[in-house]
Amino acid sequence: MGAPVRTTPGGRVLAILLLAYIFNFIDRQIIGVLAIPIKAELQLTDTQLSLMGGIAFALFYSGIAIPVAWLADRKNRVNIIAFSVALWSAFTALCGLAQNFWHLFLARMGVGIGEAGGVAPSYALISDFFPKERRARALALFSLGIPIGSALGVFFGGWIASNLDWRSAFIIVGLAGLPAALLVRIGIKEPVRGGFDTADGQASEPAPPFGVVAAQLARTPSFWLLSFGAASGSILGYGLIFWLPSFFSRSFDLELVEVSWFYGSIVLVGGIAGTLLGGWLGDRTGPDRPGTYALIPAVCFMISAPVFAAGLFAPSLTIGWILFAIGQMLALAWLGPVIAAVQHIVPPNMRATASASFLFINNLIGIGFGIFFLGFMSDSMTAAYGEDSLRYSILYGLVFYLLSSLLYFIASKRLAKDWYR
Repeated sequence: MGAPVRTTPGGRVLAILLLAYIFNFIDRQIIGVLAIPIKAELQLTDTQLSLMGGIAFALFYSGIAIPVAWLADRKNRVNIIAFSVALWSAFTALCGLAQNFWHLFLARMGVGIGEAGGVAPSYALISDFFPKERRARALALFSLGIPIGSALGVFFGGWIASNLDWRSAFIIVGLAGLPAALLVRIGIKEPVRGGFDTADGQASEPAPPFGVVAAQLARTPSFWLLSFGAASGSILGYGLIFWLPSFFSRSFDLELVEVSWFYGSIVLVGGIAGTLLGGWLGDRTGPDRPGTYALIPAVCFMISAPVFAAGLFAPSLTIGWILFAIGQMLALAWLGPVIAAVQHIVPPNMRATASASFLFINNLIGIGFGIFFLGFMSDSMTAAYGEDSLRYSILYGLVFYLLSSLLYFIASKRLAKDWYR
């Protein structure tokens, strides 16, 4: 079955998985800053960019994640994660060889296939290295891969594209991820499943059939509220991280390398602060009051919408940076509490499949629809707003943060009833 959970240092495992997750988001989000030179060279519309950046990735990422997670609840999760890191890195490098829209579309599909096996098994693996009272912080630390990876994707993508070209950026960052796959494979030992969740520290029962997991989730209202709350927030979250580089270029007249430093620093500073804050608050309040796992993101999303709106019309770059950094902080505070809550509403032997089901809803809607929605709205409003069409597309999209807040508020009333004990 593997080494007992308490014999492998959780901190080391968390560091290795965090490194892999950083490459996950470098490869996933580099397309946002590279969309500027790609659009110019391949003569693409905003709608085509959104299809390439969103639906091409989301369809395969979301659809394949559930069967891979079902396998991860039964087989060695470390091997699955290591193979996934190698696969998505290779397809990222292939993006640099694309000669037209369809080449790039198919390559991004490949990235989605690879990344489908990375996140949900990692959630379940981390939950077997940390006790309940420390899981929100552990999962929040793992989730730092989102702001760090996104920021590095913007930094390095913009810098390499400015000094070489966008093709070189894809190839270099893709190949750089391959050593991380090897590190996962040799640096982590598969732990006992549910060792911190059973009285004697022994493994939990074998994973049940998928139909049993699906039935469990179907009768758990908080799972659906958390999933659609996350999806509503991700519509704008993923949309922003793809389109804000283009917004800064068009509305603030920044060059590509300036965009990479300006927006990359916003994602890095605001994202790290928000992710750590959410995890800390979740562990401080959640074990005794499960509803706060959902209440934290409800409050944060409610405040983030007007903050982002003010940033869109900021009178200077300095004020804009401050407002977008605060908005980014609030928009990522959900990660630790909500991911931890998903782990706690099902038995340990269902965690990977439940996480993948949560991610299926979150990513299919968030990535697939969010990026497309903002791009389509921008194209649709060009006649009315000209170069400001993307600004107003983002402004109208902020309603999804308010919808997310509402769903999390409702979930906060239900979580205690659905908690697995």
